[in-house]
Amino acid sequence: MFVGLLVVDCRIGEGHSLKEKRRILQSTFSRLKRDFNISIAEVEYQDLWQRAKLGISHVNSEGRAAQATLNRVLEAIGADPRLVVMDSEILKLY
Repeated sequence: MFVGLLVVDCRIGEGHSLKEKRRILQSTFSRLKRDFNISIAEVEYQDLWQRAKLGISHVNSEGRAAQATLNRVLEAIGADPRLVVMDSEILKLY
């Protein structure tokens, strides 16, 4: 069993309040969970309306498949026009 962890630091360009930020993140979370079978949460910057740090995990029986899924998740986040990826890191797969 392999568990991959992706941490994404992003800026929310369309967010002008915490309420808008939560709406944008909730729709993004729902789409990513549906498309990639991942767990995702906002892990930092909860009180800032234009920043979010996301923690994303994925479990797979193969390490390469877990890595590939996390790479596709990162691409999907980068393709969302409402979010700007400032930094990302895929942590060690276990």
